[in-house]
Amino acid sequence: MQGTVSGLVASYGYVVLFFLVGLESLGIPLPGETALVTAAAFAALGHLSIYGVLTTAVAAAVIGDNGGYWIGRKGGIALVRRYGRFLHLNEAHLERARHFFGRHGPPTVFIGRFIALLRTWTAVLAGAARMPYGRFMLYNALGAVCWAGVVGALGYVFGRNLPRLEHYMGQASLAGVLLVALVVGLVLGWRWFERNRTSLVTRTARFARGEYLGLHLTLGLVISLAGLWVFAGVTEDVIHHDPLTQFDVALLDWLHARATPTGYAVFNTISSLGSAVTLTILALAVGFVLSARREWILLVGWLAAFAGGGLLDVVLKLLIRRPRPPGAAAFLQHFSWSFPSGHAMASLIGYGMLAYVLTLLWIHRRSAQIAVVLGAALLIIAIGFSRLYLGVHYFSDVVGGYAAGVLWLSACISGLEVARGWRAGLPSAAPSKAP
Repeated sequence: MQGTVSGLVASYGYVVLFFLVGLESLGIPLPGETALVTAAAFAALGHLSIYGVLTTAVAAAVIGDNGGYWIGRKGGIALVRRYGRFLHLNEAHLERARHFFGRHGPPTVFIGRFIALLRTWTAVLAGAARMPYGRFMLYNALGAVCWAGVVGALGYVFGRNLPRLEHYMGQASLAGVLLVALVVGLVLGWRWFERNRTSLVTRTARFARGEYLGLHLTLGLVISLAGLWVFAGVTEDVIHHDPLTQFDVALLDWLHARATPTGYAVFNTISSLGSAVTLTILALAVGFVLSARREWILLVGWLAAFAGGGLLDVVLKLLIRRPRPPGAAAFLQHFSWSFPSGHAMASLIGYGMLAYVLTLLWIHRRSAQIAVVLGAALLIIAIGFSRLYLGVHYFSDVVGGYAAGVLWLSACISGLEVARGWRAGLPSAAPSKAP
């Protein structure tokens, strides 16, 4: 994609920049920011004028956002009425969006210009929510000028190192998307809990351990935030090549110097327990048992945990795009990026969910439950260490995989507990049955 954009900008200059930025602002997901960085870099090399680049980008952003605004304003309700049912949208959602833009519209329009994907849809959403046009236009123009100035300046200053600049800017922008999505999800989840607090208390009043569900959700939120905090910290260190990456290399060299053929054989076997093939077999086998027992809610949650974990791994690898350690190809059957460790993340999600299902349905003695959880934890740690011993991942890859896995596993288990509680009309499990 970067090579294509660079070639188009080199050939057609301002015209391509105008159309890419303008169409992205109109609501079509195109690489407008990449085009701006590339054009500014060409300006630094003397092929374009930096003033022409900035003027073109601002004009395209303002015009495109105006088009998106009026598309949302004139067609928003009609589109929701016609197609909203497919996305579970209705006019009540538009009314809430209207209130949101009434309270937070200016900062949303301004900041949205700097965040990938949100930059594409902010104007359409503002129009659909009927944000006052004058206010939209003011903050849209300010956002366009600041965005073009900041991004264009970066492209101009670092124009001689364009590929690395595009890579880091893409990482930062898409990381912002993930952060915004997670924060919005947590806020919406908490607001739902607050709205239904009375109903939940009424339901739990009929249950001997009445505060279980609320406690479980609180713990789930705390664990999710902890996982997010660790993952964000490790990711920042990896992107900026902070001292953690130096420790990565030192630890990998230390392990490589002490590795033996027997050790490679043992840890290659352990590593296979976290492979996609093994975990797919596990997912299908347990899924078959759950369907035979008609545990439909657990079945949906079980499959969602595996599918969501796999998708999360793919997305994060494509965002960070960290190369594998030297020599990793000897143990890899196909190429993939290094951060985060898919084995670490998948094993934590898979064997964590297995421990949850076992202690929920079949193992009820406290000592046996502890043994199952400890056994799963030791296996997960062993799989993570095996990836280091084989030299196919860095230490920060494994930690990042664990952090992302904790985040997703906590969300899945919390969601399952809520769903089972509502299905039964009361919290479905006592604390003694949760891992």
